[in-house]
Amino acid sequence: MKKRFILTIAILAAWATVDAMAASTNNEQDTQTALRMLLPFAEQGDAIAQVELGTTYHNGLGVLQDYAEAAKWFRKAAEQGNALGQVALGNMYLLGQGLPKDDVEASKWFRKAAEQGAANAQYQLGREYQDGQGVQKDEAEAAKWLRKSAEQGYAWAQVSLGKMYLRGQGVPRDNVLGYMWCSLAAASGNEDAAKGISMLATVMTPDQITEAQRLARGWKPVTPQ
Repeated sequence: MKKRFILTIAILAAWATVDAMAASTNNEQDTQTALRMLLPFAEQGDAIAQVELGTTYHNGLGVLQDYAEAAKWFRKAAEQGNALGQVALGNMYLLGQGLPKDDVEASKWFRKAAEQGAANAQYQLGREYQDGQGVQKDEAEAAKWLRKSAEQGYAWAQVSLGKMYLRGQGVPRDNVLGYMWCSLAAASGNEDAAKGISMLATVMTPDQITEAQRLARGWKPVTPQ
């Protein structure tokens, strides 16, 4: 455990060096030196380093942007069960970056991360069930995954779940719960949710709005087990 902790600190230090150099200098040699500090950890199989290296190539941080190289490192991390790598690889398949666009493969990797409790993956998987993208359309399954994400405080999942309650899609229609979820998302700065609340205020009774606000005040995010 101690060895793993020291290795993780070393990786984070290497990445911090890469980030700092990229932000403060245009010296390509310095940036390449920093990247070489991170590469050995990735090559030794450390998933954290692999995700960071993949992110470096994806964003073109100190190197030429290379989606194929990014996908290679994301895959190495994903295949070790790293949720960040799984989400990143899913996005590469979803967008066709460095890999052939493949909605089914994207859903597969999002599911793996979602089952580990990754809120962004749960949201993406929920949306895919909602749209029938990469999976068979299933509004109840969409609501299930969006709820898991929303309960962790992921704003886009909260507004999506709120809209499902407003429309009665995958869940019983319920303006109070719809308002509650949208208000939680709006509190995080989600403009789409704020528009939804304004619309709802024109069709809900004052008592319904008061109840929705009470529920929102009492809500607390859930930490995945």
